[in-house]
Amino acid sequence: MITRDPQIIIDAVRTGQLQANAPASPRGVLMVEPNNFRLNEESARDNQYMDLRVTTDPDKALEQYIDLLALIREAGIPVKSFAGDSRTPDDVFPNNVFGTAPGRFIVGRMLHPNRQLEAQRQDIRAYFQGQGYKTIDLSADECVAELTGPLVIDRARRLGFCGMTPRVNDAGVRAMHKAFDLLYTLQFDLAGSEYHTNVVLSILAGRACVVHAGSMADPRIPRTLSGIYGGRVLYLNDAEKASFAGNCIALTQHDLFMSQAAADSLQKTNRALLQTWGFRIHSARLDEIEKAGGSLRCMVAEIY
Repeated sequence: MITRDPQIIIDAVRTGQLQANAPASPRGVLMVEPNNFRLNEESARDNQYMDLRVTTDPDKALEQYIDLLALIREAGIPVKSFAGDSRTPDDVFPNNVFGTAPGRFIVGRMLHPNRQLEAQRQDIRAYFQGQGYKTIDLSADECVAELTGPLVIDRARRLGFCGMTPRVNDAGVRAMHKAFDLLYTLQFDLAGSEYHTNVVLSILAGRACVVHAGSMADPRIPRTLSGIYGGRVLYLNDAEKASFAGNCIALTQHDLFMSQAAADSLQKTNRALLQTWGFRIHSARLDEIEKAGGSLRCMVAEIY
């Protein structure tokens, strides 16, 4: 079911229709290394986190990618890394284009033309086909569906949170709900300045969440999160959000990854909360890549 009524989600949790009994964290991740890293002028049209006036250093971006790759692997999480393509400057953010659910490999439908090129990659498609995944290709559909950019998923409950911006439309919500085999999707509007939900909301292994309440146009959404996750809701302030603290990801029940800028921005009380909830914070310096308007979570496509 797709709904804009938060009470339906609360009732489904309360009545046991949304039990946390599915795998909550991925068995591995997919990443794409930057090749001739630069800013994407098309993406900058609706991404407030980008400033086209800044210069970029491709070598530094690649170094930061390699360091992050090592950090994730050191935590025992398998990573499948693919080479980047110099024609597609945003392919270091593959989670918008490629996603998985158990047994399913999903290709998104991107808004901007040069990101649509990423969806045509045959090497990534062939890899998942070789692993026995069924391909669900939304890239040629009449929709906008940038996968786990606009759609943040509580995998344990098969529950989606989809914030509406130009990076997703109603047809895209329906397509993603079906492709990811979700039970419920809560659809809502983000504040006009935001472009992707995963910058302002993260569900942590189905047992906690991080949110910037001011980025939700509907004030009922933060209250709904509290109704689902109880006292395990971490509210970000504006500075934390601007530093991409909301663009974090739990890759196991206890291992939480975010950029160094995000980790440095955390208030002591918020850092303590995460630690109290049993999360180990892993951070990597990604300031060069963050110039492109995304951060660590955008660099990681989950493999289920």
